[in-house]
Amino acid sequence: MFRKKKDVFFEYFQIIAKNIHVASEVFRKELNNLRDSEEFALQIKTIETMGDQYTHEVIFALNRTFITPLEREDILNLTIKLDDVLDIIEACAWNFELFNLSEPDEYMKLFAKNIEMSTQEIVYAIDDLVEKKLVEVSKHTYKINDLENVGDDLLRDSLKTLFSTCTDPVEIIKRKEIYNMMESVSDACEDVADILEGIIMRSS
Repeated sequence: MFRKKKDVFFEYFQIIAKNIHVASEVFRKELNNLRDSEEFALQIKTIETMGDQYTHEVIFALNRTFITPLEREDILNLTIKLDDVLDIIEACAWNFELFNLSEPDEYMKLFAKNIEMSTQEIVYAIDDLVEKKLVEVSKHTYKINDLENVGDDLLRDSLKTLFSTCTDPVEIIKRKEIYNMMESVSDACEDVADILEGIIMRSS
C-alpha cells in the first residue's frame, strides 16, 4: 500500500519545529562551554536564517494554495509564532556578544535547558497535530505551559540572587537583560501552545 502524501504545510511545520529545536539544542550546548560569544551567536544566526527561509516558503505556499489542511489564519499565525521563538533565541545569543559576556552563570544554563525542553515539546505537539492525535497535542501544550511557569520561577530567582549578590551596576544591567530575554523564549513557546490549543478546539 502506498502511504498518503503529507500536506505541504504540515511538512513545513515539522521542519520548522525541528529547526527551532536544533537551535535550542545548539544554544544550550554552546552556552555550557562558551568560549567565543561571537561564534556562538553566528551559529544560531545560521539556523535562524534557515528558519526565515522556511517561513517565507510557507507564506508563499499559502498565497498560491486554495485548499489548506487548517484555517488559513491558523497556518499564518502558527508560522509567525514559531518564527518568533527562533528570533528570540537568536536575540539571546547576540546579547552575549553585545555584552561581551563569556561566563554564563548557572541560571542562564537552567534557562537554556528549559528552552530546549520547551522546543522539544513543540516538536512533539506538531508531530501529533500532523498525525491528527489531538488529545496528544494537548498533553504537550500543557507541558509547554508548565515549562513557561518554570521560566517565570527562574526569572524571579535569578533576579533576586543577582540583586543580592552583585554590586557592579553594569553587570547587573547585562545579566538582567539576558535573564529577561531568555524567559521571553518560554513566553514565545507558550504562544505557540496557545495557537495549537485554538486549532484543536476548532478541529474537535
